[in-house]
Amino acid sequence: MNFSKTLVTWYETHKRDLPWRHTKDPYRIWLSEIMLQQTQVKQGLPYYEKFISNFPTVEDLAKADEDVVMKLWQGLGYYSRARNLHFTAKYVSNHLNGKFPSNYKDLLKLKGVGQYTAAAIASFAYNETVAVVDGNVYRLLARLHGISTPINSSEGEKNFKKIAEDLLSDENPGIHNQAMMEFGAIQCKPKTPKCMFCPFQNECVAFQTNQIDTLPVKLKKIKIKHRYLNFLVFEDQNKQTLVEKRTAKGIWQNLYQFPLIEAEKKLTSLSKETVDDLFPSEISGIISIEKINQKSIKHQLTHQKLHADFWKVYFKSDLKSFPTTSKAEVSELDKVKTYAVPVLIQNFIESDFFKA
Repeated sequence: MNFSKTLVTWYETHKRDLPWRHTKDPYRIWLSEIMLQQTQVKQGLPYYEKFISNFPTVEDLAKADEDVVMKLWQGLGYYSRARNLHFTAKYVSNHLNGKFPSNYKDLLKLKGVGQYTAAAIASFAYNETVAVVDGNVYRLLARLHGISTPINSSEGEKNFKKIAEDLLSDENPGIHNQAMMEFGAIQCKPKTPKCMFCPFQNECVAFQTNQIDTLPVKLKKIKIKHRYLNFLVFEDQNKQTLVEKRTAKGIWQNLYQFPLIEAEKKLTSLSKETVDDLFPSEISGIISIEKINQKSIKHQLTHQKLHADFWKVYFKSDLKSFPTTSKAEVSELDKVKTYAVPVLIQNFIESDFFKA
């Protein structure tokens, strides 16, 4: 059997109609690949269309204000992707005359572009003979060849890359790569794969040896860290509140939030003194502090589980008297929804808890 020919034949019949498959524009291919890292197509597609509508070219994205970019990205998660996306757009626009590198080696030099993304752009846009290996490809190859080497081990990464390169079509590597990824996504799925209708059924070691449910093998994940976050929703007599921008590296960098107190465990109460400590010698006039949500709002990240509580802090005077030395800024309560915020806070703003 000619693997690539059979694969591409399947692809031409079963592939999904996705907008980035109708172009050789490296900008649009790059945008789609960055968005689809850690994100399913059905979730990423609306964001892709939104970005293309607002930023049709890399120059348009480069000129955009970062807060606008982060707001459009809001809800997609893994926000470092958005920051790297904006940085790279400015680099391509300002230093490469708006032209993306035309080969795998130079694409790797772009911020936020790793081996997988560089291979995807190089093969899809420029038909360069370089194999794309993502989670879907790992799964297909592990099952097809009965490979039990963990896919997230250094040995596994090398072995799977070599196999993918050996199978790669020299005639049309771009279509071959897309077919590999698509086959893993909709045919050789993680759960309930369509084995009975698979063109590789007779060659598939996992199918023949009943290992479909055990392959691929992946090393255990890092232990989940629990974090307890207490957001302070200030409100003064003029319906104003405080927001601050997260500038430190880590989750949600450059997104906005309500002032935060992080604790080692869940807090059952919050005193005025504790809030005052957050703003030493800067704020006074707190009337009362009330818990807004009775049960902590839980939010799962890759290696962290967040337990969030929101506290209404009533303030007797105008928050605009808040000292300018603080990193917090005053906003009208009903304007908070216009800020680029983490999805956890966005969900709170849109809930019945938040009365703006």
